[in-house]
This record gives sequence, C-alpha cells and structure tokens, in this order.
Amino acid sequence: MNFEQKERYAFDDLVKIVKLLRGEGGCPWDREQDHKSIRQNFIEETYEAVEAIDTEDAELLKEELGDVMLQVVFHAVMEEEVGRFDINDVADGICKKLIIRHPHVFSDVVADNTEQVLKNWDSIKMKTKSQKTQTQAMQSVSRALPSLMRSRKLQQKAAKVGFDWEDVYGALDKLDEEIAELKSAIKNGDRENCREELGDVLFSAVNVSRFIDEDPEKALYDSCEKFIDRFEKVETSARDKGIDMKNADLNTLDSLWDQAKEIH
Repeated sequence: MNFEQKERYAFDDLVKIVKLLRGEGGCPWDREQDHKSIRQNFIEETYEAVEAIDTEDAELLKEELGDVMLQVVFHAVMEEEVGRFDINDVADGICKKLIIRHPHVFSDVVADNTEQVLKNWDSIKMKTKSQKTQTQAMQSVSRALPSLMRSRKLQQKAAKVGFDWEDVYGALDKLDEEIAELKSAIKNGDRENCREELGDVLFSAVNVSRFIDEDPEKALYDSCEKFIDRFEKVETSARDKGIDMKNADLNTLDSLWDQAKEIH
C-alpha cells in the first residue's frame, strides 16, 4: 500500500486514508458503506462531540471532532467516487456561504451588534435560497432535527413576522389549554387524538421556553439527569430500608421520592 507513516498527520492525510480504505485492497467494511448505511454514525458522533463540549473535556472534544471530521470526509469521498463533488467543493461552498452571509466583514454593509448581524443573516439566507415567504423558510428547517429543536426554530421564524404571543403568560395559557385538551382526549379513549394533543402540549411547552429564554433540549436534558440522580437515591433508600420497590405501593414510593427531592 502506497502510504507514508508520519509522526503527525494533516487534513489531506485523512482524505487520503479514507480513499485508501475505500479503494482496492482497502477495508471490506468501509468499501461496503453508502450514505444511508452510515447516517446514524454521523448523528452519534455529533452527539458525542456535543457531550465533550458539555463536560468541558478538551482532550475528548479533540477526539470527537476528529470522528465528526471523518464522517464529513467519508461522505465527500463517496461523492467524489461517482463524480458529483469532492471535499474541496465542500470547502469551497462553505467559504462562499460565510463570505456572502458576512457582508459586514467582507463588504461594506454595517452591522454594529449581534441583532443586526442575525437580521442580515436571515435576510441573505432567504434571498440565496430563493425563499419569498416565511412558510418557505419554515419548510427549509430540517425534518431530521430533534423535534424540540425543530419546534423552537419554527416558532422563532413565525415570531419574526409577528405571529407570536405578547408575553410568556399568553404562551402559558395556551399550554394550559392544550393540557386540558389532552386530558379530554385521554378521557374519551381517542388514541389518535391523544397523540395529536400530546404533540400540541409539547409544542406549547417549547413556546414557553422561548419566552423564558431557555433551550428546551437543555432543560429536558437536565431533567433527565436530575431524574437519574433522584432515582438512585430512591433505590438506595429502599434498599437500606428493606423495601422491595417492585412490590411497594405508590404511597411508599412517593414518600421515598419526596425524601430524595429534599436531599438534592
């Protein structure tokens, strides 16, 4: 195999390695992959990089960014194999996008604050994507995003043309309304309507998150971590008191939960 071992590798070496793995005499697994077969890998590697950011682990972040970079190169190499584009085309595209969307840096447009920068960004984005309506801008929001994140983006786009509550209390009232409708659907045993109303409750909860300036994904993440922590305390307390959680009544478990809340 025509490959030079080095003390330190660069980006071009990564591209070359991926091409070798995909080529004749390379790795059977790598050669079998296509865009869809490694789609989930891309998602998982991205989340692992995000976790490294959350834990402020610089060494892990360096590793995980490498894994994300591998995914980008892998997909680009597959496209190069069929002659549609290569990694340089990818770099060219993002460079041009950054230049076009930062006219206050690369041209003579004035933007003295973040608000103006973001306003210009949205305007340029709609223009370059030939979007004439806010509906088209909404339709461009990726359906592959986690639904809480997608909900927030859709609501933000609606708010930019004035379609929004005046304050958080309007959003809270709507949340109460949707919860009442979900209760009614559950009472009526309407499974289809239950799913619809549950979605409306979650969507309304995201609306509330915007007004209190909290990321719903992060809020739910923190709640998951809090639940695990409290559940561990419940389990430990039950074990210490000789309580079998599987056979304990709800009042007993609720009491253990309240005790765990007081500890945390």
